Amino acid sequence: MKRILNSKLLTEKLFKYNFFKKEVQQCKKWNQNLGVLCPICNSSFEIFENFGVTKRANARCKNCGSLERHRLLYFYLTEKFNMFKDKNKPTRILHFAPEKMFFDKFVKNEAVQYTPCDLHPKKYNFDGKTKVLKVDITNIPFEDNSFDFILCNHVLEHIPRDIVAMSELYRVMSKNGNGIFQVPIDYERTETYEDWRITSKKGRKKAFGQKDHVRWYGQDYKKRLQSVGFLVKEIDYVSDFTREQRLKFGLQETELIYHCKKPSAF
Repeated sequence: MKRILNSKLLTEKLFKYNFFKKEVQQCKKWNQNLGVLCPICNSSFEIFENFGVTKRANARCKNCGSLERHRLLYFYLTEKFNMFKDKNKPTRILHFAPEKMFFDKFVKNEAVQYTPCDLHPKKYNFDGKTKVLKVDITNIPFEDNSFDFILCNHVLEHIPRDIVAMSELYRVMSKNGNGIFQVPIDYERTETYEDWRITSKKGRKKAFGQKDHVRWYGQDYKKRLQSVGFLVKEIDYVSDFTREQRLKFGLQETELIYHCKKPSAF
């Protein structure tokens, strides 16, 4: 049995490697004449860097470090929110686990009142006067309806009490406010997978894909957000781009955007 399992694991690894190799070759073939372009920092390369626990081709910008989800989100924010350019009414933004490429954009934006935060703020050695605040997402130290926009990318999969965290995000969001809450999702799962008996780093990496994750979200992620009151749009925004554009900007075809809104009646 052990030999069979080892053989199966080896077969899976070879399949992933061959798929990755094929993906790299495909990207190079498409991009060898046009190259790739990061819309966030406006840098051009032959191809984006490979990145990920399971390596993804054409993924990471060599300059600003943006990944596929960051570039897709940047396009979405630019189109839907015009990157918050109304200086007469600054947008109050709360940003959990701030990615540097977005941090740099927001701190320079005069139309934004920016509050970056994290449970472990000391790990953020960003330049500038804006400090990353220490904030527990399950007990956010701000009053109700404090923020017009909340950005929280790849955070909730780390939080044991994620529904509590979602409730807190809902509470501090202003009426008619908006938020983008991205997480890794396994769309082959109907329901989110959790197992609180798994506590070791090795066990969690095997079960949830990363040693500090505590669940695999499934197709019910939207319902989990809705359960605390959010109006949720599950947007296949990447389909607005042609195949050539997805390769040029390094966008993942499977990434959906979870745009959450707080109703004005609450």
